[in-house]
Amino acid sequence: MQYSSSSLLYGGLLSLLLAVGGCGKDQAARPVTPSPPAPAPSSTTFTNPLLPTGADPFVAQKDGYYYYLHTTYNDLRIWKTAKMSDLPLATATIVWRPPTTGAAAGNLWAPELYFFDGKWYLYYSAGPAGPDLGQQRTWVLENASADPTTGTWVDKGRIFNPTEDFWAIDGTVLEQNGNRYFIWSGHNGRDGIQRLYISKMSNPWTLTGPRVELSHPEYPWENVGPPYVNEGPEILQRNGQTFLVYSASFCGTDDYTLGMLRTTTTADPMLPTSWRKSAQPVFTKNPSGNVYAPGHNGFFVSKDGSENWLVYHANNNPGEGCFDKRSPRMQKFSWNSDGTPNFGSPVAPNMPIRKPAGE
Repeated sequence: MQYSSSSLLYGGLLSLLLAVGGCGKDQAARPVTPSPPAPAPSSTTFTNPLLPTGADPFVAQKDGYYYYLHTTYNDLRIWKTAKMSDLPLATATIVWRPPTTGAAAGNLWAPELYFFDGKWYLYYSAGPAGPDLGQQRTWVLENASADPTTGTWVDKGRIFNPTEDFWAIDGTVLEQNGNRYFIWSGHNGRDGIQRLYISKMSNPWTLTGPRVELSHPEYPWENVGPPYVNEGPEILQRNGQTFLVYSASFCGTDDYTLGMLRTTTTADPMLPTSWRKSAQPVFTKNPSGNVYAPGHNGFFVSKDGSENWLVYHANNNPGEGCFDKRSPRMQKFSWNSDGTPNFGSPVAPNMPIRKPAGE
């Protein structure tokens, strides 16, 4: 019975997502500003979107290569490339196909890839196949190969806190003070509001200790829905500060956006009082540039290590919802005088952007 409210909300969420994501026919008569034509290829620039479709993008880096992932729903894929601007030319490798039945047979979302202690770990969200999303949980795979597109992926099962096992998606990892912590979006067992939680990790597939809530929707820009959402947590660290950038509001709306928590790199991240929440979003839609619902981001550094880059998904037109209209984009970001990241505004589709330094 502890899942009744979540199951009620998320059992019907897929229908809502489809309704929102598939509303293009209903909105065909709405004026939509066409995107400018893509410029001719250049040796120094690229354009967004990087791919025609792909939600929840994530980038890992190792040994001179970028490993890119996004939600494909039915399997887990990794794109390997030496240059992020060449991502459209890269070939995806399917590294995991789920079992046909069981607790992780369908709805595979938001994969993230990490190299810990000499092995690769791939975290993702999944549940039973079918339209009921009320049983989504977070899972982890392990691979001892030096290259995550090769070798054998071993199912390490669900990663969860056994004392508070509720709906959970979008897992990410924070390394701080010599420890690792798992941060995810989940429910409290009493309502369908998505909150951000943290637990300490005893190894890359096991959580230990309490589950602590770090954030829930508070401000108006976090409460565009329903459902009311904090999700997609991602970690960024620089000059003694740790930033937790997350996505807020329902992804089916044009107001999906990025918010941020911050703390120091020496603070105890398990203490909610260690974190300060920004009262304003840090990355929002750009209607004049035809960018809507930007969110569920990742971070990477340029080939030469001199630049910081944001990767995220967005829509080109209003009302395009949560499904295949979302496409991955990337852009360089800078830093404010107080040390916080300045992501700027989403760059319009087909506008030339200088390639990451070193490419």
